[in-house]
Amino acid sequence: MTTRIHPAPPFDPELDAALGMVREMIPPSLLPEMIPAMRQMPDDPTLEAQIAAVGAVHEERTIAGFEGGEIVVSIFRRPDQRTPGPGIYHIHGGGMIIGNRFQGVQGFLPFIESHGAVIVSAEYRLAPEFPDPVPVEDCYAGLIWTAEHADELGIDPSRLVVGGASAGGGLSAGVTLMARDRKGPELRASLLIYPMLDDRNDTVSAHQIQGIGVWDKTSNDTGWDALLGDRRHTDAVSIYAAPARAKDLSGLPPTFIDVGTAEVFRDEDVAYASGIWAAGGDCELHVWPGGFHGFDGLAPQARLSVAMIEVRNAWLSRMLDA
Repeated sequence: MTTRIHPAPPFDPELDAALGMVREMIPPSLLPEMIPAMRQMPDDPTLEAQIAAVGAVHEERTIAGFEGGEIVVSIFRRPDQRTPGPGIYHIHGGGMIIGNRFQGVQGFLPFIESHGAVIVSAEYRLAPEFPDPVPVEDCYAGLIWTAEHADELGIDPSRLVVGGASAGGGLSAGVTLMARDRKGPELRASLLIYPMLDDRNDTVSAHQIQGIGVWDKTSNDTGWDALLGDRRHTDAVSIYAAPARAKDLSGLPPTFIDVGTAEVFRDEDVAYASGIWAAGGDCELHVWPGGFHGFDGLAPQARLSVAMIEVRNAWLSRMLDA
């Protein structure tokens, strides 16, 4: 029996009860040989109804990705979009190895109805078949395409937000750094939902979450190994692949980060927020007590989930209104 040097923080009681059902779908530890099966998980069967409920339509475009590759983007907007509205460029999660552009976009759909937003969600290519820098470069290519087609899409380019959850949060951070460093689109804000930021996977919270919860230390190793291969843990890792390695976090747009106390990403996310503050930047950070990774999506009716979503949406509303 292994004794943890750092005892794991407790789960919120309501979320702890929900974990029993979550474990039937998602094991705590994801190993490389499990990736193909995890990619077969079905999409949300209610997505079409959710799109219709906010008065939106869905269309797809095939655009240029990194180094001549092609990626698909989904566009969600009002069919009669005439007045430019805010743009939300969404990057999905999945540990860099699973997921697609339809996963996680549901949380942004209400902004189509409330703010006249246009959502663009990118289907970047996944590791290990497409290792770094393909995923983040695909995502950046999608952002450039969105900005260049703002007029056609009905987007106000002064209100363009990039955001996503988990790996999508990490890629959103990487894309935000790219936009700063490459003099790309000027982003209104960057929304990082429990983002995956640090390939070193050696924080206290990483060691605490092993064999428990959702997306533990082993799962994190699986994702980062697939993305980076032999370059992992070396100085050859780019800040765009692992934004926690960035030493300069100045010049970033207003940023929002939320994370649970009982998940691997807690400490790296808190450190990233601190780095933004140290550079004189604007970051709103929320650390939710007893939250496991992705709890707001996996147990959306829990009181902590409701509170988390409400706070996040209030921040995003402020950014889109400005």
